Amino acid sequence: MDHYPRPRGTIKVIPKGRNMKELTLSESEFKIMDIIWDNAPLGSGELVKLCEAKLDWKKSTTYTMLHKVIDKGLVKNEDSVVSFVIDRSRVQRFESNQLVERSFGGSLSAFVSAFLGNGRLTREDADKLITLINEHLDDK
Repeated sequence: MDHYPRPRGTIKVIPKGRNMKELTLSESEFKIMDIIWDNAPLGSGELVKLCEAKLDWKKSTTYTMLHKVIDKGLVKNEDSVVSFVIDRSRVQRFESNQLVERSFGGSLSAFVSAFLGNGRLTREDADKLITLINEHLDDK
């Protein structure tokens, strides 16, 4: 088994009062969150209609999933108006960090290498990656 060096300054994105499990979303939880993130604030009736149109979910499925993300503290439903508490970028950062930790021993370079495989980067993508790397260097 390969062991990768642990990156310095790894950030665990966990909101206050939450644990890691609460930011780990099932596929269905992510689907409803995606709709909420794109449309919030929205009425719960509107959410039901959107989930029916985009996901072919019944009203009961939508409310079941809504309650799950409410229980995780990701969403609130006040007076039948649904809005998110945790934004998409926070969940994406958490899930990305979990993937790198679990699958690549915390090594971001091993993740990027596996992600790129034998593929080629465009000059534009390479420039964006270089800029991101420079913005996040530990030696600043």
